[in-house]
Amino acid sequence: MIDDLYSAKILTLVANMPRAGRLPAPQASAEKTAKLCGSRIVVDVVVQDGKVVDYAQEVSACALGQAAAAILGANVVGAELSDIELARDSLRAMLKANGSPPAGRFAELAVLEPVKDYPARHASTLLAFEATVEAVRKATGVGETRTSTAGAA
Repeated sequence: MIDDLYSAKILTLVANMPRAGRLPAPQASAEKTAKLCGSRIVVDVVVQDGKVVDYAQEVSACALGQAAAAILGANVVGAELSDIELARDSLRAMLKANGSPPAGRFAELAVLEPVKDYPARHASTLLAFEATVEAVRKATGVGETRTSTAGAA
């Protein structure tokens, strides 16, 4: 079972973290920490015409959180807030409610499906998406109507 959780694909994603670091002049930033494990992520965004045009992330998380951040970093440029929220919500449903894996630009998140059997890892796996939604909302001035807590397992 542990081999499914830390598959070669997940470890490859971790080893090739895209958009690592910080932006020199972000439009908005957000920081999230998973209370259970201490994983932390800081994201910086620049948004134009409702789409992410630049993105950076500083990730200090387990391999699963890093893998989710890697998939996000590889696919977030060009995404709208609704795309990122849908991916976050689909990832959460996949982990917590046996939902289908995310589709579209973030479909690669399906590689994290085995995490559903490890509730203590859910918060870290969702962290990058939680932080990115918050940062894009700040950049666009859109208020959050739904509440979502990365630290809840």
